[in-house]
Amino acid sequence: MPGPGRHMGGHSKAPIQKAKDTKGTLKRLLRYFKEHRLTITVIIVFAILSTIFSIVGPKILGKATTELFSGMIEKFKGTGSVNFEYIGKILIIIGGLYLVSALFSYIQQYMMAGVSQSIVYKMRKQVNHKLSKLPLKYYDRNSKGDILSRTTNDIENVSAIIGQAITQVITSVATIIGILVMMLSINLMLTGITVLIIPISVFFISIIAKKSQKYFTKQWEVTGDLNGHVEEMYTGHQIVKAFGNEDKSIEKFNKLNDELYKTSWKAQFISGIIKPIMDFGSNLNYVIICLVGAVKVTSGNMTIGDIQAFVQYSRQFNQPIGQLSNIINNIQSAIASAERVFEFLEEEEEIKENEEAVEVKELKGNVKIDNIDFSYSSEKELIKNMNLDIKPGQKVAIVGPTGAGKTTIVNLLMRFYDVDKGAILVDNINIKSMKRGYLRRLFGMVLQDTWLFNGTIKENISYGKENATDEEIKEAAKAAYADHFIKTLPQGYNTVLDEDATNISQGQKQLLTIARVFLANSPIIILDEATSSVDTRTEKLIQEAMDRLMKGRTSFIIAHRLSTIKNADVILVMNKGTIIETGTHDELIKKGGFYANLYNSQFSESIDDIA
Repeated sequence: MPGPGRHMGGHSKAPIQKAKDTKGTLKRLLRYFKEHRLTITVIIVFAILSTIFSIVGPKILGKATTELFSGMIEKFKGTGSVNFEYIGKILIIIGGLYLVSALFSYIQQYMMAGVSQSIVYKMRKQVNHKLSKLPLKYYDRNSKGDILSRTTNDIENVSAIIGQAITQVITSVATIIGILVMMLSINLMLTGITVLIIPISVFFISIIAKKSQKYFTKQWEVTGDLNGHVEEMYTGHQIVKAFGNEDKSIEKFNKLNDELYKTSWKAQFISGIIKPIMDFGSNLNYVIICLVGAVKVTSGNMTIGDIQAFVQYSRQFNQPIGQLSNIINNIQSAIASAERVFEFLEEEEEIKENEEAVEVKELKGNVKIDNIDFSYSSEKELIKNMNLDIKPGQKVAIVGPTGAGKTTIVNLLMRFYDVDKGAILVDNINIKSMKRGYLRRLFGMVLQDTWLFNGTIKENISYGKENATDEEIKEAAKAAYADHFIKTLPQGYNTVLDEDATNISQGQKQLLTIARVFLANSPIIILDEATSSVDTRTEKLIQEAMDRLMKGRTSFIIAHRLSTIKNADVILVMNKGTIIETGTHDELIKKGGFYANLYNSQFSESIDDIA
């Protein structure tokens, strides 16, 4: 139900320019790996073994190159020939090493995929659990698009990166260490030249990573804004078209899309500078090694095979450094997404229920509002010193201008919000001492905005009662005067409602939601503009059904159409959060006050329309 800040798609928060706590977010993300420590250990071992079997290949291959080169020289001189049997054995050994390396690599990647999916599965469960724990005010004050972006896009981004990033980090670090050892075993001087590029690379990477982080964070924020706009325009496309605001909608979309493009472009451009820098350093290192190596070979200090092996190692040495730079970019993006998910998980939940929360076995339906104060925000007080005593079985109508606080009373009754002061009691029991789930089951609600899900009509009606029988569902439909139109549908009660239930009329949707409440058979009924979306004939049928089914039950009816509440036991007239008049329809008309003016203005408008 709408309160202050309620909207179709919502407003968007200002984009975060940089991560608030990068280190803290990373630490929290790594805590998800704790329960997989043994598996991670095995993955690390397999990654190291895969790297070892892979990096010894070039040095062994260098021996084959040296043998081939020496044999060709001796053959040219006529003093010998190439030992192809020796070279063949070396090639077989190398093939075996690479095969074993590939096997270990496959196993560790397979295991890592399982770990990453397990972590994301756990994260999704936490998010889903959080969604059910958040108070209504969170959904009132936050864009649907932003919520969806945090719970889907951001988690998907973490999922896509987390698995490959960890394995690449392990493999890259193991490769760097292993290759460094192999290069040292060949030549210390050439190793020093190659290693010299590392601090230079790290320096540039750290600068670029800091700059790209804020753009990656903003990229996901703007994505949430864009999702919110698209969702808002899609759900309200009829209104947009009716008012001819397609151009405005497109203009706003283009503005958000341009902002997303610019932000994404900056993030990718800045992070993309890393690879060219690494490639330049790698190529420069390659040229120097070739020149120095050529001098050493001609002087007899190194063999041609060692130079070949070292060149291969130097190229392989730069490759994992380049991979690490790319991984850092991905991790920056994952941290930005993870931070948004963790922010969502840290949102304030509904106040925890008292462990001794009560459940009333037999409810009479007395509702008492005892001197309550309430405001949605500290800047504006909405309800002040409200008192109300509703007897069991009374039909209470709440009327008043927009913003008077009518729907707010329903929000407070069902503890979607808690009062700031005072108490609301049901059968003299403070609702704060009741379990929320139990309290909300006491109320059957029919809202102005119908909500039906993709499923059969039978499933939608039975949403009000678990394990309802077909007979109970049909009886509820009959009570709501929905049975007749349901039978005219091709599959009757098994007719599947499509997305947004567009294959039935708005009035028929409302009848189904009313049937759902009838089936739930709650002792207290709340109707929030329940008949505003139906025609006059259907409205009369609903009124008759409601009068029959609400007999003996406490009922709250919020209505703007005052003609629908003439038979209410008591009418509460609200204005600016205060009950200013109470009484029956006839009493209030005779009084000639605020209610009489409201009623007469509606009646005169109807006469004018007819005239």
